[in-house]
Parts: sequence; C-alpha cells; structure tokens
Amino acid sequence: MVAKFSNLKAIVAATSLTVLFSVPLQARAEDPVDEAGLLAALAQADPGEAIGLDRSLQALWGSSGSPAMDLLLKRGKDALERGETRMAIEHLTALTDHAPGFATGWYERARAYFTAGLFGPAVADLERTLMLNPNDYNAIFALGAMFEQFNDPQNAYEAYQRAQAIHPHHEAITSALDRLKTTVEGREL
Repeated sequence: MVAKFSNLKAIVAATSLTVLFSVPLQARAEDPVDEAGLLAALAQADPGEAIGLDRSLQALWGSSGSPAMDLLLKRGKDALERGETRMAIEHLTALTDHAPGFATGWYERARAYFTAGLFGPAVADLERTLMLNPNDYNAIFALGAMFEQFNDPQNAYEAYQRAQAIHPHHEAITSALDRLKTTVEGREL
C-alpha cells in the first residue's frame, strides 16, 4: 500500500508541474511586450529605464526569425568588428538577398558600406532600413551622421531630432544635437 501512495505522489507532482508550465503566464499590464509598447515606453522612460527598453528593442529588431539569417547577421557584425569590412559586406549582402524584409540586415550593411567609404550604397541601405522600420532610431541617427559627412548640418540636425523623438535618452543623439545646435539655430544674443 505504501508503494501505491509513493507512485501516486510522483504522478500528482508530475501532473502539477505539467499543468503549471503549460498554462501561459499572465504578463503584467505595465510591461510592454510588443514593439509599439516598447517604443511608447521608451518615449516616456527615464534614462535608467531607457537602457533596458533599448536592449529589448534591439533584441526584437535583431532577430530575423531564421537561425540561418541570424548567423549571417552575426558573421557580418563580427567581421565588421574585426575590421574585415569586405567580408562583412559579403555576409550582409547574403543576408539582405535572402531576407529582404529584415530591416536590421540593411542597417548593418549600411554600417559596413559607411566604414568602407561607400556612401552612396550606405545611404541606399539606410533608406531601405527606414522603409522597413521607420522607428529604427539608430538608422535615423546614422542618416544624420551621413548628412554631417556631406556637410549638411540642417538635415543632420533634423534627422537627429527625429531620432531623439523616438529615443530621448540616446547619448550619441543628444551629443550630436548639442554639437550642431549653434550651427543650425545660431547663438542667442
């Protein structure tokens, strides 16, 4: 009889665990779980909260949904970090060829083109990125940097303002706006 009860306890415990892990957990109402929620929270966040929201958005945008495409992205980014720009462009071109709807692939290839001094292709890839994901504040910031490269501070400043409207606590955006403010707006008398 004791053996029957010990087996019964194991079965009840296993069943309880199965039920516990198969029931979806209720997300807290204040936790943004989708892109729109993350972006809305980012626009209202304090600087500390913005860091985590930025990471969440980058993780969301950085996942293609395909392990093979994610591997091409990783290889391209790794090659760019190692200074192997040509190799990065090759990996990222394969990515954009096979996953043309994946905005991050276009953004990363734009970075590689910019590093290689290929500004025309970099701008074209940034335009494609923003067509696919108009809220990618890093791509908007990069477009502002391109305008600065072309000695167009007015358009650069406007791009940085657009990026800051999405991510108010992005340090590079704030720094760029501070740098260009007197050039674009002039000095107060």
